[in-house]
Amino acid sequence: MGVMNGTTSLHSIGSLSTRTGVPVRTIRFYSDSGLLPPTQRTSAGYRCYDDAALLRLRTICVLRELDVDLASIRRVLGGSLSVTEVAAAHADATELQIRVLRRRQSVLRHLARRGSSPEEISFMHRLTSLTTGERHRLITDFIDDLTARTSTAGSEVAALRTAFPDLPDDPSDAQLAAWVELAELMTDDDFRARMARGASAAAPADEDVLPGIPAETAADLMAVARQAAGVAMEAGADPEGEDATVVVDGVVAHFAAVLGRPDSRELREWMASRFEAGHDPLVERYFRLVWTVNDWHVVPGHLPFQPWIVKVLRRPRPNERARPRK
Repeated sequence: MGVMNGTTSLHSIGSLSTRTGVPVRTIRFYSDSGLLPPTQRTSAGYRCYDDAALLRLRTICVLRELDVDLASIRRVLGGSLSVTEVAAAHADATELQIRVLRRRQSVLRHLARRGSSPEEISFMHRLTSLTTGERHRLITDFIDDLTARTSTAGSEVAALRTAFPDLPDDPSDAQLAAWVELAELMTDDDFRARMARGASAAAPADEDVLPGIPAETAADLMAVARQAAGVAMEAGADPEGEDATVVVDGVVAHFAAVLGRPDSRELREWMASRFEAGHDPLVERYFRLVWTVNDWHVVPGHLPFQPWIVKVLRRPRPNERARPRK
């Protein structure tokens, strides 16, 4: 109940509680801690508060509602910290909490879809909890290890350094899932070896793809195919389109001339099978995961060329299409 002291309206703790909805015990705590000192006390020792104290209590309640700590509230009320400063600091802290909660939500959704074992759950939590610096060290170690395994700096190694996966602080479900799969690949020694084999442009790898052909010749043939297909892919050439046909016809003509074989369906099928043998779908999967993590559009020039050229090689040529029956 409010009382009058001259021209000043005073409020008891019960009256403050009724006006603000704050429990009496909370008001008493604020008062005892010095955040809300009483304006005066009655002869019986009861605390009374004026309208300024009522406003002060409402300020405390708003700041507490915004999760501002009591020490900061004390400084705001004491004038050593402005509301602007405390709001900015707590806005940043709140943004961090939101990012943490969103990432936690993404992890939970991924776990629900994946049906992981306890071991996988622990591993995934560790991967998703890495700091930005820790993630960068994991990726850099992967690239450095690949470079050390590779005798020459192949195009895939250069692409790795260009396409550096960078998980955002607030990833989507798809980005988080891609990062987990990507990190699993980067920490797998078998995949590192496979990536190194695909990244090397050295003659032995080309010799494996084109068995029975001298190393220098195999390297020349693969270089021509890799360069022609890579340029076409970078330009966005559709493997079903005429531009792709012209490019691959040129590659086939080079193979035919070097090998002394006619441009035929048999040669094209042999080339297609050899390019397939030299392509690792898991390596391609790596690059596609990077694109998802970075939220980039797929850049064809950073993807393996073999699937593109195989698709063109196996398209029926005009003179091979079935003729209508008379």
